[in-house]
Formats: sequence, structure tokens, C-alpha cells
Amino acid sequence: MAVSSRFYANDVPEFGHKMLKYFALDPDYINLNNGSYGTTPKPVQLAVDELTEKIEACPDLFHKFSYLPMLVESRARVASLIGAKTDEVVFVENASMGINTILRNFEWEEGDMIISCEFPYHMAPGLTSHFSTTYNAVSRTIQHISDVLPHPTSSVINLTFPTTHKEIIQQFRTHLRSHPAMPGRRRVVVIDSIVSNPGVLLPWKEMVQICKEERAWSVVDAAHSIGQEVGIDLTQSAPDFWVSHIVRSAIPTSALYSSPLEPVHYGFAKQFEWTGTIDWTRCLTVPDALDFRKWMGGEEKINAYCHDLAINGGKILAQIFGTSMMDPDGELTLNMVNVELPLSGNITAPLGVKMHASLLHKMLVEKKAFAALFYHNGRWWIRCSAQVWNESEDFEKIGKLWLQACKDVKEEFQLTR
Repeated sequence: MAVSSRFYANDVPEFGHKMLKYFALDPDYINLNNGSYGTTPKPVQLAVDELTEKIEACPDLFHKFSYLPMLVESRARVASLIGAKTDEVVFVENASMGINTILRNFEWEEGDMIISCEFPYHMAPGLTSHFSTTYNAVSRTIQHISDVLPHPTSSVINLTFPTTHKEIIQQFRTHLRSHPAMPGRRRVVVIDSIVSNPGVLLPWKEMVQICKEERAWSVVDAAHSIGQEVGIDLTQSAPDFWVSHIVRSAIPTSALYSSPLEPVHYGFAKQFEWTGTIDWTRCLTVPDALDFRKWMGGEEKINAYCHDLAINGGKILAQIFGTSMMDPDGELTLNMVNVELPLSGNITAPLGVKMHASLLHKMLVEKKAFAALFYHNGRWWIRCSAQVWNESEDFEKIGKLWLQACKDVKEEFQLTR
């Protein structure tokens, strides 16, 4: 597109604050929470705008002729990035829709079992509605499937951090072996590749292999993997769901849905080519997003910078707070680092909810800075996402702001610590 020649003719600036001109962020906002919502680079947003104008100029031409080749190109680019085949990759609205599409395509029978790894970072007893497990929407999906006929059983593996990959693998294998499938029934295991909160990397490839050994289906929720994990090769690791070969229908069901009773079958990818008139621009500008990352230096360079900054930034925060990093050795850390806040974890409802809301307001509205706030294993933490526009200075500034916010809520709620 014209966008590429306009932006990419210049040399790549150094990573850090010089990269901010390529993003639409408020210059007064310290953003260490890109892991939650993402920030579209200006060149990619311009590509979206140009494509939108093209679509509006002649919608029929776009929908009937132009969009499908563009969609295949986008799928091919993503497939190359994650080591998969083009026809194994489709686009869905978000990761939660993808997990729902997979789990709701199983023909559940009584005696089937859904196993998930849960991360109990609830704020306190009675305050679980705001913070859940395997990602709240996925956890609730599993619960809903279990609540309706034929009521497959839900089984939970409780993980708490700090821990190690070795301990997680051992606990995971032990749980699967102690929860065998009933004769003729299936077990479906939902695995996070990178947990949302805490922001930690799980040994998901080893866990997928254990599922194979134990004859269980593996469903990997990899919402945080692309952009943080380098060298993904799904052909080698071969989880069942990145490779979604039993999905019979997209959600919503496509006009190309093929009934098992019909002679013509359109295949997996065709199911997702047209599920109604939606805004395709975010999918069709994937090549522009990958071109932008390539222009910056590619996945290895981007992730090396972000990883080193996350580790160093975590140390800076721990020193400012007088606390510790959740993963000081860095085994579970990619580009998101978790650091304990100087707050007491002994908070029960309703005080914890009020304190949480107060901290959000102080940081976002009053101080214009943020990192994800969560409660886990009896302590309050923040998760900081290091990005190419960040520098160590951002961690220093936001650390002092969080420290002051913690002091303020202690006074506000008369807390002792």
C-alpha cells in the first residue's frame, strides 16, 4: 500500500521513546499495560483507513471480488509466523471467541471431562467476580458447558506463583493421571500459553505432549503468544487446537456450513470466510502490521529488547517498592513482568473492591499512568508490559506513581501496611 512507502522510507529509530511518534499514545500517558488492549501503530491505522475508504467506494466489488484474496494473504502471513499451514489458520473476533468456537463444537457426552489450569488470583473471599482464572471468559465458558446437558465434568488444576516450569509440569501430569477418562469418554484440556494475570509463560509445549501421552485433547489459549514468543512451530508442537480439525461450524454458523449428512463438504477454512457482513479491515491489514514489525527489525530484535527491558524494569520497581519480582530468575517471564505492590493482602470484601477501584482512579485519571493490577496468592501485584516505545525511565516514573498511590489508599482506607 501507499502507507508503506510513506513511512518505511526512513531509517528505523532506536527503540525507546523515539518510537512513540509511530503510535497514537497520549505523550503524557505512561503505558505499561499494552498486554491488555494493544496499541495500533500509525502506519497500520492508516492502512485500515485507506482500506475502509476503498470498501466504501464500492462495497459490492470489495465483498464479491477483492476481499477473499486479501484474506488468504493475511492467513498465509500468520501461518508462516506460527509454523502452520494456511488452511489451518482462520480469523475470529478475539481469543475468547476462538475458545468458544472450539469448545462448543465438541459433541459432549455424559462422562466427558474439561480440565483447566486455574490461577487463583482472587482479591479475597467474596471478591471473585472481578478476577478469575484461566481468563475469566474462558473459565465461565467451561462452567456454562458443564452446567447444561449432558453436563460434562469440570476439573481444575490450581496453580499458584511463584513456581517453576518443572513444578507445573509435574503437577499437570499428576492431575491428568489422577483424573482418567471414563471408558469411551474424552478429556479436553484448556492450556494457557502465557497467563494473562500473572503475566507468566507456561511450559505449554510440554503440557501438550503430556496430553498426547495421556490421550487427552489439548486446547491452547495463545492470546498473548504472538508478539512475545519467537519461533513458534505448531507443526512440531502440534496441539489439537491451534490445529482445529474437529471444528464443524464457525460461530456464527456460515452459509458454507456442511452437514455430515450432505455429500458436499467445504472444509475448515471455508467455514470462516464469510460469517456475515463484518468489518474485515483488522484482518486484512495483518500484512501491514507484520511489515511494520519487519521494518523495526523483526521478531528477534523486538522481543530481545522488550524482554531485557521487562527484566530490568521489574528490578527497578522491586527496589522502589521494597518488594520482589514474582519470577526473579526470569524462567516464566517474556515481555511482561510481575512485581509485588507494598500493600497488605489481608483485605476482605467490601474493602478490597473499594481499594481496587480507588487505585484504578488514582493511576488512570489522576496520574495518567497504568500497569495491570491484580491479586494473587495473598499479595497485590502489578503486571508491566514492556514495549518498543518504553525505556527504563518509564518504570522509574510509574514506580514512584504507584508508590504514592499505595500510600494514598493506605491513608484513605486506614490500612496499616
